[in-house]
Amino acid sequence: MARDDNRKAAATLHDVAREAGVSLATASRSLNGSTRKVNEDYRARVLAAAARLNYAPNLQAQAVAKGRTSTVGIVVSDITDPYFAQIAGGIISAAERGGLIATIAVTGRDPEREIQIISALRGQRPSGIVLVGSRLADAAMTARLAEQLREFEAEGGHPVLLSQRGLPFDTIAFDNEAGARSLALALAALGYDRAVVLAGPEGLLTASERAQGFIDGFAAAGHPAESITVVHCAFTRDGGFDAMGDVLESGHEPALVFAVNDVMAVGAMARLRQAGLEPGRDVAVAGFDDIETLRDVDPGLTTVRLPLVQGGVTAVDLIVHPASEQSLVLLPGEVVVRASTPGVGAAAAAAALAAEALTA
Repeated sequence: MARDDNRKAAATLHDVAREAGVSLATASRSLNGSTRKVNEDYRARVLAAAARLNYAPNLQAQAVAKGRTSTVGIVVSDITDPYFAQIAGGIISAAERGGLIATIAVTGRDPEREIQIISALRGQRPSGIVLVGSRLADAAMTARLAEQLREFEAEGGHPVLLSQRGLPFDTIAFDNEAGARSLALALAALGYDRAVVLAGPEGLLTASERAQGFIDGFAAAGHPAESITVVHCAFTRDGGFDAMGDVLESGHEPALVFAVNDVMAVGAMARLRQAGLEPGRDVAVAGFDDIETLRDVDPGLTTVRLPLVQGGVTAVDLIVHPASEQSLVLLPGEVVVRASTPGVGAAAAAAALAAEALTA
């Protein structure tokens, strides 16, 4: 049985021009952000007519006319991860201020899927694409990705990489190695001389940089490589939880655990509690990123604060105001010491007080 379809055809730019009593060119300039000045009275009439007709711009038609749409594509590994969510928030806010509409696609950390997404986005002709996240140590996949981005650039689009250096395009990178090295030095100064590093998956460059930076920092503090146990795991909360369980089940109870991102550290803290150990008292825990959700973590997590939102804003700025030469913006991290790493002396004193209270 055929349904009764009373839907009206969408209003066109011609309809808006006729409703406002202006030329098609004036209506187009008023609605599409043209740099050519439009009489303010005409512009107001066009905007009012567009509102009455519920007019929505035809992005495909704009792409044909201008070569690009007023959109920016955001490609992230995992939008549920607060790290990516904060960066995406910065991109979206900056895009709105720059007159762009942001869309998001998720790769699930699958490099093949990432390439497919870039290819699909090219067909939509956005003004820019921001790739957020680490690269894998896979030369063949990296070469294929670079080729897609070169084609996008040749077509008039603007690719920006956020988080990882290594490809010949505008890049905003966080100084992972230096941040982790500084964290290791700060923790060594608190008296920690042995650590377990939950290092994320092998081949993920961001994870590798952070793990290596921490190892280098410990070495600079006089602690040899043998003082660190490296455990590879998924770059997620559950990865940290499971890896911490593996460490405990091996019979090892570390004084300090460093997870190469905060969500892994939160997972590790949950697993410690499941084993009857209190983070910050029985085992010190540190992370990396300083994601917003750490406000609700107790004890407060020692970490390296990255300017995640600023990274997203800077990416859009490179698209809206492109430089004549390729840009590399390196954003430093800041060590933030909180109660999860009280220091060896403080932890021992807290444990003694707790034992005394139980026997009193």
